[in-house]
Order: sequence, then C-alpha cells, then structure tokens
Amino acid sequence: MKVITSAALVALVSTSDAFTFVTSTRKLSCSSQSRTSLKMGLFDGVKDAFSAPALETSKLDADRETPIDRWMGWNVKSEDEMVAGGAAAPKDFIDSMDTANYVTVALKKPMGIVFEENDEEFGGIFVLSLTEGGIAAENGSIQPGDQLVAVGENKVGGLAFDDALGAIIDSQAEETKLVFFRGSAKNLYGPTGASQDWLTEFIGSN
Repeated sequence: MKVITSAALVALVSTSDAFTFVTSTRKLSCSSQSRTSLKMGLFDGVKDAFSAPALETSKLDADRETPIDRWMGWNVKSEDEMVAGGAAAPKDFIDSMDTANYVTVALKKPMGIVFEENDEEFGGIFVLSLTEGGIAAENGSIQPGDQLVAVGENKVGGLAFDDALGAIIDSQAEETKLVFFRGSAKNLYGPTGASQDWLTEFIGSN
C-alpha cells in the first residue's frame, strides 16, 4: 500500500475489516478492539438514524416486541397501559347490564316504601325513602335511590308513576317480588343503559 506523506491522518476502511492508519512517518495497524469499536460506531449511527423522536414516542403492543425494538429503544405499551389508554368511564357510571348491580326482594304489603318518579326524560320510579320500622326497612335489602325495574314478572322500568306503582297495588301474591337497579336513572335509562331484551331475559331468569 502506498504511504501517504500528508501530515493529516487518513483512515482507509475496507469491507474485509482490514483497517490501516497512515501518517507521514509511520504505518499503524488497528487492533481487534479498534475494529470492533469502529464497527459498533457504524451500527450506532444506524441506530441513531432510526431513533428519531417520532419513533421514540411510538408505542408497540407488548406481544409484538422484538429484540430489535429493545435495542433501538422503541417503547413497548403494556396491556395495563392499553387498558388505561382507552376511553375512561364517568366516575358515577354503574353498569346496568351487570347482574351484581340489581337487588331482588319479596315483601308483604304494606311494604313501607315511599316512591318518587324520575325526571320526565327517563320515566320510571325510584325509592325516595323507607318508613322507619316498616317491612322494607326491617328487611334491609332496599336503599333510597334504588330504581324499580320489575314487579313480579312484570317489567315496570320507564313506566309512568301510577302505572309502575299500580303493579304493586294490583299484586295478589302474599309476598310481592320487587327487582331494583342500584344506580341512577341515567345509568339505567340513558345511552349506556341496559337493552330491553337484556332486562326481559334477566327479569325472567331472576
């Protein structure tokens, strides 16, 4: 190889990993450590090129993570983060299609329940209060605010006050079965409320 007599240091790089540095007075051979350092330097350059801010802030599903993702420093979104990143439910949301949010009780009359009607946009009636010492209060299952959904096998949710209360008055059973939803009228009758088909099936199987 021709020796370069310029005072500047010249680096000649070949694909066969033979690296030679030549100065104006002597020839130097690169050590294996120098070759490794230079090669890693080249890969680091590739890494830097692909690690643009847009990629650093990107999120990948956890099950799609690969070794190259970890090496490049790309963020991986965990399952918990994916759930947390979804649309948050309102703080007062109660699922009206969850059977755990319903109460069923069988009571004799007079029950000692004071009912009130919901706002006109929803319809139906709810428990305003319980008469102290009354059957419902002594039973302990019903709470003020509970929405009346069914009387016996009859669905009364959404009915006018007189119609819903009339179902209790007309009941001939020794003990009348009442089904209540423990949540607000909005949760029961609003956009996120239970479908009528679901309510019918639930009441029939309860």
